[in-house]
Amino acid sequence: ALRYLKTYCKDTFSNLILREFTINQKPDYILEEIYRGNYQIVCFSCYIWNITMTLQLIADLKKVSPHLLIVLGGPEVSFNPIELMETNKNIDYIVLGEGEVTFKELLNYLIKGEGKLENIAGLAYRQGEEIKITGPRAPITDLGQLPFPYEEGLAGLEDKIIYYESSRGCPFNCSYCLSSTLQGVRFFPLERVKKDLLFFLNARVNQVKFVDRTFNANKNHSLEIMRFIHAHDNGHTNFHFEITADLLDQEMLDFLAQVRKGLFQFEIGVQTTNPASLAAIRRPVSFEKLKTVVKKLASFGNIHLHLDLIAGLPYEDFASFRQSFNDVYNLKPEKIQLGFLKLLKGTPLREEKADHGYIYKSLPPYEVLANNYISFEEILRLKRIEDLLERYYNSSSFTHSLDYLLLNFYAEPFDFYQDLSEYWEAKGYQHMAHSKTQLYAFLLDFYTSKNFPRWEVFAELLKLDFLIHNRSPLPSFFLDLDMKNYKNKIRQFLEVEKNIAEYLPDYLGWPAKEIIKKVHFQLFKYDLTEIIRSPKQTDLVEQPTVILFDYGPDSKKISKARFFQVNLA
Repeated sequence: ALRYLKTYCKDTFSNLILREFTINQKPDYILEEIYRGNYQIVCFSCYIWNITMTLQLIADLKKVSPHLLIVLGGPEVSFNPIELMETNKNIDYIVLGEGEVTFKELLNYLIKGEGKLENIAGLAYRQGEEIKITGPRAPITDLGQLPFPYEEGLAGLEDKIIYYESSRGCPFNCSYCLSSTLQGVRFFPLERVKKDLLFFLNARVNQVKFVDRTFNANKNHSLEIMRFIHAHDNGHTNFHFEITADLLDQEMLDFLAQVRKGLFQFEIGVQTTNPASLAAIRRPVSFEKLKTVVKKLASFGNIHLHLDLIAGLPYEDFASFRQSFNDVYNLKPEKIQLGFLKLLKGTPLREEKADHGYIYKSLPPYEVLANNYISFEEILRLKRIEDLLERYYNSSSFTHSLDYLLLNFYAEPFDFYQDLSEYWEAKGYQHMAHSKTQLYAFLLDFYTSKNFPRWEVFAELLKLDFLIHNRSPLPSFFLDLDMKNYKNKIRQFLEVEKNIAEYLPDYLGWPAKEIIKKVHFQLFKYDLTEIIRSPKQTDLVEQPTVILFDYGPDSKKISKARFFQVNLA
């Protein structure tokens, strides 16, 4: 937002300065930095996650720099400007809604003395003791007139996510979302979008995250963009989109099946699978169609899938949410985000709060505490499950051990996470920080506490997961089978060029003593590759097996290891 405002105004005002701070920085540091800038006007973009800190900051700024003019904009200040300005006397102006044109006209008035405040649409301002609001600002119809927000370059954004939009608005009107306050979708011209994307691709940025509310709202627009990205793929940059899965047709699926693995990430908002809840929030989505499309996308194996759930929706009680959780979990996306409903200012659902008995936090982000369908106690239980889901499932560090646990001992995934949360609280783990290694120990102890059979099999799978994600020595709670007799065999294996070509082609030409620094050989008690193929086997026999882990030649980019069963005979 700030980059749009600066680039839109820079031809008229050359002395605009963009300063970026985070909520993780100390308020005193931010206060000092702005104070020492000796600015005339300071403008803040306001959201639920920064508004509290922003209001505290401007109160202090006005005390030490009374001459400062304070301008606020953004979704968190656009829907109750009179109340906000009455409560916070330090706010001089609020830009309401889409801000580029309003902000430029306000600067023309403040700096050049042009125009009148009452003629600037989309503005709240003070006139003596009164607070005035002008008429609404019409949305910009030609988004192509907006300059590229990164035209000054990407300095300071190295290794950061680059946010980008190819459209504004959303075709849906979900009652919990701010997009429901605006009608229609507007698109940037395709040639402009392609030019912008080429800039990112040539710069080899790590990730471009499209902030379009529903990227595939218009098939021709979205497919043309994705085809362009595919055609100009640099083999490095990743693109993240929020999409509605049930809008993907066969033509789009056929195209997506052929893109490079890792090129695209899709975030898909399921929110709930309860038909009554979907109707109440005005979200006309067919879960059956969504499920079919997600399974198809997953079968390609080339697109990272991130599915969202929201707890606290109308008509969704604890049992109903359990079903929604199971429905989504069983689709096996790479990540599941379990969020909690927030009653945002300006949304229809906030206006309907009494109809559903909503109790929610008074301060941002206005998160729901309870309603007619779910109690605060149940919300707390879901909070614990959300924490464990993040640690164990979303980390992707326990893939094989979780699969084995759930397939063998639980009818539904929610029941496992509920069991694990009860174990977690009984141990008091919620009161302390934990290392990643401890999470493996806790899961092994949980398995033991449940008296599940085949403990050694599970422990070996957990060890496999650990070694896929960690190059450090095995913790003592794992069975570390003696490999002394294998040392010479490992050296001999690495000296055979055929073995390197088959398993470790990145190391062709490397001496064995250098390769061994990048890989690891581990002896397991069972043939884990067979167990991974068929996790529900019960008549397992011991079969010592060596697995080779390859952590990659670049030690600065340690990610999950590739692993292979090898014969060292």
